Amino acid sequence: MWELFEAYKQWCKQNPRYSYSLSTKTGEATAIPLERPLTQVGFRSFAADKGSTVTDYFSNKDGRYSEYATICSRIEEAIRMDQIEGGMVGQYNPSITQRLNNLTERVDATTNGEKIDSIKVTIVMPDSE
Repeated sequence: MWELFEAYKQWCKQNPRYSYSLSTKTGEATAIPLERPLTQVGFRSFAADKGSTVTDYFSNKDGRYSEYATICSRIEEAIRMDQIEGGMVGQYNPSITQRLNNLTERVDATTNGEKIDSIKVTIVMPDSE
């Protein structure tokens, strides 16, 4: 499976995606190559195109593929590393990279980290005249 993943990485780097830009001066379109990021979905699709199904290995339903857990973890970590590092250097969209890898910043601006046990409500009656 690692050899299949290495082939996927090589294919990604050799087959960029393109962003098209139209020149306002010349009216000509320019294709800008962008490095293709590594993704789980991309790897599974690549494997399927090569005649291999890897989904069951990653899901390990009923523990049937436990002997592949280490290699699956290594592949997941390599994909995550590519995404995170690419986002950090601006190669990939950092916002999407954060969401894909659960890296969003969570800030508690109301309780200062304290647990909320109860809510107190003060009802202010209007002055009766």
